[in-house]
Amino acid sequence: MRVMVTGAAGHTAAALLPKLLQHPDIEQVIALDTQAPALRSRKMHYLPLDIRDPQLEQHLSAVDCLIHLAFMVLSPRLGPQSRWRKEMQDVNVHGSQHLFQAAAKACVGHVIYTSSVAAYGAWPDNPVPLEENWPCRPVPGFAYSEDKAALESWLDDFCAQTPEMAVTRLRLHAIIGPHGQSLVNSIATSAFALRMQHPDLPIQCLHEDDAASALLAALEHPHGGIFNIAAPDPIPWSSIPRRWHLPFNPRQLHQLHRSLRPFSRGLGDPGWLQVLENPLIVDTRRAQQVLGWQARYSVSDALSALRQAKGLSPLKAWSVS
Repeated sequence: MRVMVTGAAGHTAAALLPKLLQHPDIEQVIALDTQAPALRSRKMHYLPLDIRDPQLEQHLSAVDCLIHLAFMVLSPRLGPQSRWRKEMQDVNVHGSQHLFQAAAKACVGHVIYTSSVAAYGAWPDNPVPLEENWPCRPVPGFAYSEDKAALESWLDDFCAQTPEMAVTRLRLHAIIGPHGQSLVNSIATSAFALRMQHPDLPIQCLHEDDAASALLAALEHPHGGIFNIAAPDPIPWSSIPRRWHLPFNPRQLHQLHRSLRPFSRGLGDPGWLQVLENPLIVDTRRAQQVLGWQARYSVSDALSALRQAKGLSPLKAWSVS
């Protein structure tokens, strides 16, 4: 089997590539990214391309499975949203559409796409937990959420028009771990506590090893479909130990974020703070039943492992339904 991985220099790929290279049925891994991955292997070929490259189809001609990880999480540059939003959308939405179309023309049999629970949006009326048939309602101003939802909507039509190609959509929760995105890891381990409107709001996440194992499970079941992927046993936000409490209510925090964001990419896009105000808990039973996937880490286990790796105390045993 020949597998191509887009976004091969990214955070999720850092956890996935070692497992792909150890897979006995995989003959070659084609690592596509504009930057070379840190990992090197005789079994892996680095392809320095953007997913918008017009020559992409020819590189997909001998690929059995395409794993699409490439997606911009943070804005590409400083300044107000109007300066960088179109560029981010061009990569995330238009680039991904180009990739799926190239894969279909090249007769790739199976595409695995890492979507996100961010496509659902965090809203006060979200049921707990969300199942895969719940509509995507992105958070306005949260570019990552908007782009994930836009591509999901486009894929609904694309999949109906190309039934010969199996498309597996894994809606991953926020991934934490040694290779995790710095903003997400910081939210999980920061000594500063936000003054939440609902301090006992249940939270969920996903350890990077479980994200990788879900991708491998999807690889073994090339039938397509949509699956929520997250750690079990959500915990209350207030159960994460914090040293200091910021004296801002949610509204003030949004205002402060909007003021500082043009000067720091690391603060994330406007709108993401809403994800910490409303429930975003997903049901993963379908992935367990169809893909045979089972998370190794609970939410508490995942957070404790990350905290301990950073020299912090683990979490106490918590569980909320």
